[in-house]
Amino acid sequence: MANDVDTLATALCATTDDMLKEHPDLAPWCSPVDSTPRLSNAELVTLAMMQAILGFTSEAKRLRRARAHLRHLFRYLPQQPGYNKRLRKAAGLMRSANRIPATTTSVWSDDAWVVDSTPVECGRSHETVKRSGLAGWAEYGYCVSHRRFFWGLHLHLVCTLQGLPIAFGLTGAKANERETLLDLLAAECELLRERQGQTLIGDKNYFGRDFERELSELGVQLLRPARKGERERPGAALLKPLRLVIESINETFKGQLDLERHRGRTPGGVIARVMQRILALTAAIWHNEASGQTVLRSLIAYDH
Repeated sequence: MANDVDTLATALCATTDDMLKEHPDLAPWCSPVDSTPRLSNAELVTLAMMQAILGFTSEAKRLRRARAHLRHLFRYLPQQPGYNKRLRKAAGLMRSANRIPATTTSVWSDDAWVVDSTPVECGRSHETVKRSGLAGWAEYGYCVSHRRFFWGLHLHLVCTLQGLPIAFGLTGAKANERETLLDLLAAECELLRERQGQTLIGDKNYFGRDFERELSELGVQLLRPARKGERERPGAALLKPLRLVIESINETFKGQLDLERHRGRTPGGVIARVMQRILALTAAIWHNEASGQTVLRSLIAYDH
């Protein structure tokens, strides 16, 4: 199998189309009086994924590039307003399309996960904060890694050691990481149903007797560094190299997939643009494994 962006797009489009034929209820709702869209839902998901993986933060620039170079993949390309409108409605569809390729990879069943949250900045000026449609959800928070305050959200990620997203969620910047993790695992309860003894690797923020007890009841063993004043915890020697994994995954989202340049201005817009990037990483890992690549999280073959 070829390892290039055209082959990846074709494979994802075919997989999404098969999913929608089997589960048509997953398609975004549209009025019965609306005509059949000229760009199918499967093609919309594929176009959204390609926008993220090719590094286009501007929809207008992305569509100009598509009209010049991707006519062989898409029968019709919408104008920017129509594309934005459909993209916001397709966040749920992208989430479903993300799960299909993820579950068919060999790394989906890994018995070790990493967990962390990373800032998703949504504005910098005071006027933006006052007028933004994200007010009430986005908050002022502090990024420990970069030692800076920001206004926006946190993307919470549970991933395999190869970088495959398993569970994820967007919250305000001040949301408690431990509570968010428990909520994610409760919402995705089927993930742990057949995974007794799952190991979860986190940083020092994932602490607390009650928190660890709840994880233990779910069959999850937490591996984290000891906090100040604590005894050395089991597995401490393994933590340093493994903790670098989640930092590397966050850097993939921010450095290669431009997570903080999402340009979303409403809750629906931000959710859709974050889902684009999660889908892009999942699709790349899925296709890299299918094409026999040794580094599953590499985007080099697809970002040009």
